[in-house]
Amino acid sequence: MKVTVIKVNMSEGKCNDALKPLIFPILAHLTPEGIEMEFLDDRVEKLPQTLTSDIIALSFDTYAARRAYQLAKKHKTEDNIIALGGFHVSLLPEEAMAYGDVIIAGDAEDTWPRFIEDAINGRVSSLYTSEQSSDFAPIDMEHPAFRGKRYKRIGQVQFSRGCRFCCDFCSIRAMYPGKVRRAEIGRVIEEVKAAKEKTILFIDDNLLTDEEAAISLCRELKPLKKKWGCQISMDAALNDRLLAMMKESGCIMVMMGFESLNKKNLEQMNKSANIAVGGYDRAIDNVYKHGLLIYAAFVLGYDQDTKESFDEVLSFAMKHNFTVANFNPLTPMPGTPLYKRLEQEGRLIYDKWWLSEVYRYGDAVFRPRQLSPEELRDGCRSIRYRFYGARSILKRLFTGGIHLKPYSFFLFMAMNIISNREIHRKQGRPLGDMSNEAGFDKTQYRQERA
Repeated sequence: MKVTVIKVNMSEGKCNDALKPLIFPILAHLTPEGIEMEFLDDRVEKLPQTLTSDIIALSFDTYAARRAYQLAKKHKTEDNIIALGGFHVSLLPEEAMAYGDVIIAGDAEDTWPRFIEDAINGRVSSLYTSEQSSDFAPIDMEHPAFRGKRYKRIGQVQFSRGCRFCCDFCSIRAMYPGKVRRAEIGRVIEEVKAAKEKTILFIDDNLLTDEEAAISLCRELKPLKKKWGCQISMDAALNDRLLAMMKESGCIMVMMGFESLNKKNLEQMNKSANIAVGGYDRAIDNVYKHGLLIYAAFVLGYDQDTKESFDEVLSFAMKHNFTVANFNPLTPMPGTPLYKRLEQEGRLIYDKWWLSEVYRYGDAVFRPRQLSPEELRDGCRSIRYRFYGARSILKRLFTGGIHLKPYSFFLFMAMNIISNREIHRKQGRPLGDMSNEAGFDKTQYRQERA
């Protein structure tokens, strides 16, 4: 038996910021010996025109759903099994059933082995659902699945799954509705040790959910002399004990979801941690006091946002000299309270924007209260381009001195150059296989992006 696993991109073309997908070593570990495994990454390599495997497994998020369904249709034969899994499938298994023979919803640890065993015995089910109770599979970031593929030299490790907060727009709680689960610290440390990359990214949605667990992790990381980054909630930015331990153990950057500068917006999105800090300036100053860089995330389009909000957010990001920042149009994801609310209010522009032939990356997919959809799209695009323009990059580089330290300088320049490229590459791009888009002129698209 031969199994091909494909990590699906949102559209054709190679990404500049792709990291090694953890699903490859996870599925490799969970698959019995004697089964031939092939791993393809749509983000960094051109996929074959034909696949002859017995099982073709596609893993994808919501932005890649349309292309994944196209690939499923393209490679389906009478003799193979198309298996669909990943974040999007876990949230919308009923939708995915129309495109695949087998749906794998939730974690792979307790679904993939059952599916493979059934496939060997010739009696597969149409749906395998995780109970989210299994231990995390070990992750080998040097697995042969990654050979010959060009990824950014940043290793990935996962300590926990889930988040204790219930933000209105976030799909994490829809995916992991129970309590936060953690891997055993010793196993995580072994994975960090084994990674050849000098910089490690913890992909946890909030690494610091449990302070004592985070402190224990930092103690074990300190002797390894690795540089690392993670995502934290706003309340952790005021925890001096935790930030000091993070810095001592090699942390160089934290990603923080500021989301909005408007308190009413924060209340509407249920961003309780952001409201509790009583103002962002104090939290930012405290993070910088500990020598950590900040990757800031903002979302625009909530009910209190106006045309003035775009310049306000950009000025805030420049004032605080963030290393990098995301300025995203509010995009309701399936399974979230936000999506359900906008659907009930009749404000969605598309039935399912991720399947639309008309939708382009960066478009508004709903009708904001005080902005037109076009104003939301253009406003986010404008501040994205301006923040990553040459003048802005140089200003942030030389202001304050925090980015001029040797490692920080390299990280700052690399992340800003890559972000600039990816923003211009993705903005206005259709989802899926562009060659199938009626009326879509690829040559004209390239000229417009130049």
